[in-house]
Amino acid sequence: MTIILKIDPSKIDAEKIKIASSIIKNGGLVAFPTETVYGLGANALNEHATRKIYQVKGRPSDNPIIVHISSIEMLEKIAVNVPEIAYKLIKKLWPGPLTLILKRSNAVPKLVTGGLDTVAVRMPAHPIAQNLIEQAELPIAAPSANISGKPSPTRAEHVIKDLYGKIEAIIDGGEVLYGVESTVINVLSEEPILLRPGAYSVEIIESIIDRKVKIPHFAKGIGEAEKAIAPGTRYRHYAPEAKLILIEPSTFTEDEIKKMISKIKDIANQYKNEVCIITSSENYYEYSRILDEKRLFVLGSRNNLFEIAKNVFDVLRKIDEYGCKVAISESFEERGLGLAVMNRLRKASSDIIKI
Repeated sequence: MTIILKIDPSKIDAEKIKIASSIIKNGGLVAFPTETVYGLGANALNEHATRKIYQVKGRPSDNPIIVHISSIEMLEKIAVNVPEIAYKLIKKLWPGPLTLILKRSNAVPKLVTGGLDTVAVRMPAHPIAQNLIEQAELPIAAPSANISGKPSPTRAEHVIKDLYGKIEAIIDGGEVLYGVESTVINVLSEEPILLRPGAYSVEIIESIIDRKVKIPHFAKGIGEAEKAIAPGTRYRHYAPEAKLILIEPSTFTEDEIKKMISKIKDIANQYKNEVCIITSSENYYEYSRILDEKRLFVLGSRNNLFEIAKNVFDVLRKIDEYGCKVAISESFEERGLGLAVMNRLRKASSDIIKI
């Protein structure tokens, strides 16, 4: 039986946090909100507890799990030889949606790190996550609280649908802020490397460290890393049940966007009553001329990438709830949060058509 603990993030219920933290301390699993997505948490120092995360999610055992902390003292227990560049980012961006790849201390079981000598660490900004870690008095290992490979959860309802009856507790803290996972940066190499684009843009990272960040091919969601050292860099993620077709124009000029719209309409006409379209608000009217509005799912305005990023996982779940067999999605410019949006859409896609 899974208990649901409803907590207002603006008014933390200490008793409910105590219940959840006790479950973590005793080796159980608790789903909880962060500012990015909901996480599925276990004691990061307990190998038996973290093994249950892999089992419940159906997660490959070589896919590392991010360790969530609430203080620098906790960081120094799970990571060693932390480089100066990491502290620069920590000073400016923690607590927040930034994950750093650091050298693992012996306190962290290798199961948590996918068998590697590195550990992915972040300090979440969400008050429920912060209070849970502080009350548990230990680092919490937490990937997204969903069945592995499916769209990440941005509301408690998503977690309940995937994991109810499989874990001890779910904290319902309402909708999350960002809707995409944390940015993952490897700061151990001579050149900082982006392993997963996320809620903090590359431009923000570069402005703080005053250096360029390398963006490998797989960080854009194209191709895969040979060996994963962070979540989201090896296996297919975020996929809905529907076949998702992503249409990518070569640029985002007015003419190229018109070509993208035309291509989406052509494909939609082929699938007819089986199809749904994922669109920006700017192009909604164009598609409403060929499809019923119930089959149109709006991510947001092209001028508001924060809105689009926040809605992407929710929309990927909604197309399945509606019963779409095929979904066709627009693409978005890879600037700022657009890089994270395109990473998620590419990884969720069954087919990518470039025009």
